[in-house]
Amino acid sequence: MNTTNGMTIAEAARVTGVTTDAIRHYVRIGLLDPERSNNGYRRLKAREVRRIRFIRRSQRLGFKLDEIRAVIHESAHGNTPCPLVRDILRRRVMDNKKALEEMLTLQNRMEAALQIWVGMPDGIPTGEVVCSLIESLDEA
Repeated sequence: MNTTNGMTIAEAARVTGVTTDAIRHYVRIGLLDPERSNNGYRRLKAREVRRIRFIRRSQRLGFKLDEIRAVIHESAHGNTPCPLVRDILRRRVMDNKKALEEMLTLQNRMEAALQIWVGMPDGIPTGEVVCSLIESLDEA
């Protein structure tokens, strides 16, 4: 593996633990800009390998690729991306809290339905009723 001339996508995938498909996707959407060698292979320099690791760290924190692109853009233009990163993470935390609350509400509703249904007989479809269990529940 000759790191002086950069790594192939396959070599970069091995050292970063990212799939070659993911790296090619990052290239397609402009998160990476590898150089082309004389034989046409894309070569990723150490900077691009660090960028792959940055992308993966960001994704593990819940950042989406378009958000990562915005962070990289800020940095590439000499601006600190830290305020943007904080804002994105604050928003993601709030979104997650809301989703968790919705999931907890759904879980409670499902558990309550199971409690109600435990003693109910199985209904026979009549053409009017699809499932007597579901239809026994209040709309609210």
